[in-house]
Amino acid sequence: MFGRVKPLDAILATAEKKSLHRSLGPVQLTLLGVGAIIGTGIFVLTAAAAQKAGPGMMWSFVIAGFVCAVAALCYSELASMVPVSGSAYTYTYAVVGELLAWMVGWALILEYAVAASAVSVGWSGYFMGLLKSWTGFELPAALAAGPTWSLTGVDFSTGIINIPAIVVALAVTALLMVGTKESATFNAILVAIKVTALTMFIALALPVMQGEHFAPFAPNGWFGPAGSSGMGIVGAAASIFFAYVGFDAVSTAAEETKNPQRNVPIGLIGSLAICTVFYLLVAGGAIGAIGAQPTALGVQPGSPEFAAQCSALVQQGKEPLVCSKEALAHVLRAINYTWAGDLIGLAANLALPSVILMMLYGQTRIFFVMARDGLLPEKLASVHPKWKTPHIVTGLTGIFVAIAAALLPVGQLADISNSGTLFAFFMVSIAVLVLRVKDPSRVRPFRTPIVWVIAPVAALGCLALYFNLPVEAMLVLPVWGAIGLVVYFSYGRRKSHVGLGKVEVHEEDADVPPQPVPPI
Repeated sequence: MFGRVKPLDAILATAEKKSLHRSLGPVQLTLLGVGAIIGTGIFVLTAAAAQKAGPGMMWSFVIAGFVCAVAALCYSELASMVPVSGSAYTYTYAVVGELLAWMVGWALILEYAVAASAVSVGWSGYFMGLLKSWTGFELPAALAAGPTWSLTGVDFSTGIINIPAIVVALAVTALLMVGTKESATFNAILVAIKVTALTMFIALALPVMQGEHFAPFAPNGWFGPAGSSGMGIVGAAASIFFAYVGFDAVSTAAEETKNPQRNVPIGLIGSLAICTVFYLLVAGGAIGAIGAQPTALGVQPGSPEFAAQCSALVQQGKEPLVCSKEALAHVLRAINYTWAGDLIGLAANLALPSVILMMLYGQTRIFFVMARDGLLPEKLASVHPKWKTPHIVTGLTGIFVAIAAALLPVGQLADISNSGTLFAFFMVSIAVLVLRVKDPSRVRPFRTPIVWVIAPVAALGCLALYFNLPVEAMLVLPVWGAIGLVVYFSYGRRKSHVGLGKVEVHEEDADVPPQPVPPI
């Protein structure tokens, strides 16, 4: 199981030949982290979190931010030691071997692809809301949302297929296949748009807060009513974890950081702290302005029961926060700032496609590296002669993303994505400890402080959030993992370059396909 380890020295040979100038200080790192973290989750998951925890979702943001912080400290040690492929897949391959690396890479596929689907659905909600506000036009419900899913079956009464989500997913896929290089300036503008929109929301919503909207503070308790899964404050934290993903941008910048031992923790903890305060202000403004208004206690967002109750309320002209597909714009319109609600919708429409691009790009990078290691058919890593991009794997990924976006609600997609992310972070937490025992003398540009406390806390935190996801999301990971094991033992194990004794050092493209898009 642990026999096939990709030699760390072979991986590091690449890094030595590609060493980067150390220029980033604590302020630049913190701003990099804030730009990478603030994004889709806060725009699209506020409504689902309010249904799960009510005003108690304020605590959910704190819990999710804490688990991210301790996981990020573990991630940073490995990122500084293995500053090439930029993902938990490579770290695991170098530390605990091929099988577990395959499982992590397979879980990362779940994370990136399903996250791209979730963002596509989130974009769809804001796009349709903005279109209705500006023109009065709205698609029939059957074409603007997918069906609702549960363990008992599928309910098509709320929708059949999400057409706008398909369009944006395929459009971004086409853009990525043809090849694009986003400039740092364009990237910075998009970050500024997101931050400005959320700041405007806070400035308008906080003054109209009403104390009675925060009572009862935790209508579903910490862990939800008996017999329900993924509810309560901790259940909402497991979902809201999605809003923090992106902090690894700080970890992977360790190689470009001056004095990483001091500055990486400052950048990580600083950016997570700023984002947590930002998120708390947004959540407090949303709930304080119009109330959480859960449809019914213990009813899971995205479930057929939830959809039926929301449909009845909307027909009465009483759409609550928890039923909105464009939560922040909905709040501003409800407090008579229609123009500001439209601006929030416009900001989401402009910024979210770039997040889909980043997710799809991250997905194709994982596929590309796994195919180059021989674990997936090398045809997937083939590069288009004109576009100079891995067009086959990009196209396949885009089709998968579009199908998932067409048929699943955003909350369920985020929960499924989180299951893959939490597994990858759990493996990174374990890998840090294994490598401390196996290779204690290796140079570590950044060392996780009090690692024998931080790493176990990170691992336990990831497990705790995973087991507080809804049952459907929890079940996806082992089922997906079982499919992955079949693929590995039927193909990857026989074709693996490490297994065949071939260990290459890729100097020019150690961590990315040709024509890379910088992560956002």
